[in-house]
Amino acid sequence: MGKPLTADDVLPIVASLTPKEKARLLRLISARSAGSAAAAYAATPPGRDEFSSDTDPLAWDGEGWEDVG
Repeated sequence: MGKPLTADDVLPIVASLTPKEKARLLRLISARSAGSAAAAYAATPPGRDEFSSDTDPLAWDGEGWEDVG
């Protein structure tokens, strides 16, 4: 069995497809992966910095409204 392909291996192939074939590929991918999205997220949980923030997420919302009115 050959080495599994990576996204970097596949990207040049996808880039060379015609627009019609790219659309077909997207339809095939979405049809086959509709039920496996949850499994994919479970297999690779978010990284420590994927949803983190150093600031209060709502702090920006209150700034700059002093002159409005």
